[in-house]
Formats: sequence, C-alpha cells, structure tokens
Amino acid sequence: MSAMLIAEQTLNGLQLGTMLFLMAAGLTLVFGIMNLINLAHGSLYMLGAYFAATLFRLTGSFLLAGAGAFVGVLALGMLLELAVLRRFYARDHLDQVLATFGLILFFNEMARIVWGPQAVFMPLPEALEGTVTLIPGAPYPLYRLVTIGVGMAVAVALYLLISRTRAGMLIRAGASNRTMVEALGVNIRVLYTAVFGLGAALAALAGTMAGPLLSVQVGMGDSVLILTLVVIVIGGIGSIRGAFIAALMVGLSDTFGRMLLPAAVSEMTIYILMAAILYWRPQGLFSAHD
Repeated sequence: MSAMLIAEQTLNGLQLGTMLFLMAAGLTLVFGIMNLINLAHGSLYMLGAYFAATLFRLTGSFLLAGAGAFVGVLALGMLLELAVLRRFYARDHLDQVLATFGLILFFNEMARIVWGPQAVFMPLPEALEGTVTLIPGAPYPLYRLVTIGVGMAVAVALYLLISRTRAGMLIRAGASNRTMVEALGVNIRVLYTAVFGLGAALAALAGTMAGPLLSVQVGMGDSVLILTLVVIVIGGIGSIRGAFIAALMVGLSDTFGRMLLPAAVSEMTIYILMAAILYWRPQGLFSAHD
C-alpha cells in the first residue's frame, strides 16, 4: 500500500468523520441534556439537504443556500420541539422512540410530496470544484477539504460555546440538575427549545455539506442516523468531545475497513469497534461533563 493511498484514505476518513460529528453533536446534546431519544434527527439532515439544494437552484449561491437551510431547519426544529416533542420529556423512552419514528414517516412522505420521488442533484459550488495537491502526485478534491474544515470549525465553536459562555454553563447545568437550574430562575423550557433548534441546525449543516457529494433523496437520513447513534454510544452520551473523537474513529475505521477487508467483514468494522470500546468502557469514552 502506497503512502499516497494511505494519505488519501485518511482524508476520506476525516471527511466522513467530520460529517458524522455535525450529526452527532446535535443529537448527543439533545439526548444528554433533555433525555430525549430523537430518531427523527436524520430527517432534519434530509430536510437540510433538500432546502439547500432548492435554494442553491434558486439563488446560485452555495453560501446563501447553506445559510437558508441552517436557519430554516433551526426554526423548524424549534417549532417541532414546541408543538410535539415537549410533551414527551417525562414519558418513557419507548414512547419517544415511537413518536419520533412516526415523525420519520411523516417527513419522508412530506419530502416525497414536495420534491417528488426522484433524487435531487446538487452541483458542486463552482469555486470549490478544483483539487488541491497536498502530497505530490495525489490531488485531493477541494470541496472535501472544505467539508473537513467546516467540521473542525464547528467542533471548536461548540467547545467554546459549551465551556466558555454563560449559555454553555446553563446547558451543562441543565444536563446535571434540571430542578436546581429552574430553582435559580432559568426558564428551562426556553433552554430546551434553543438546544433542540441548535441540534436541528447542525443536522441541516451536515445535510448541506453532503448534498453535492450524495444524491438528495427521500430517506437519505435513515442510514446516517445509524452511524450517528454508533458515534454517540462510542463517545459517551452527552459529550461533545466524545462525539468528535468517536466520529473521527468511526470515519477512519469505516474507510480503511472498506479498503482493506472483504466486503462482508468491512460492513461490520464500526460495530466491532463499538463492541470493543464498550467492553473496555461501558459508559463510552467520555461522560456528559467532559
């Protein structure tokens, strides 16, 4: 195996990992803080991709399309929390699973009605169509490098938000002791709505970045949701740092597994990794407070 091939596959693994982190960060916040199992998170990823593809076709600007999808799904997520999910915080997790699975069916049918059953293709932004030669003789697509950069930037921004701001302090406190936070005069309902909206917007950002790489189609979030749940379990529920490290581990192991192992075995690589991590640390790599 050549060094160029290893470098290229490493970048592919990092690109997949940062995409998974954008999904996992929002979902682990919602689960860790609100104790809500949201299986419809993949649907928000799908809607972000559809919104971005539609806006890109209308405006011709990838930045405007991404911003519109981010804001649109942010608002949709907050509305979804206010109208539906707020009623399930005190309910059993099975009720949450059933309710959010119903939302998957609803959003898939809505997307089929609005955009049709055929896949929608989102072209690469013209400015990001080229390649960059990081290693002599191994040009790498510029857009994939930008995707890695976006994921890294979001990771840093979330770290600063959670650990260095008053809002982050309230988020961490709400995850630890909701009753005490309410006793101190914080409107925990507003906090929960904001956190859910942020998680939805991050899923939309992941969908926007995936749009030019994949076909935008009904149900595209379902398979990504499975990988996202694996990331959260490995990293530790509620931990942003754990989600970031686990996403990179899953991205790299999946990429190199598909390259080095037979097809039947490569499909199981990430699940073998998850089983090994949980055998060593049943709670995941980090706790919600790390």
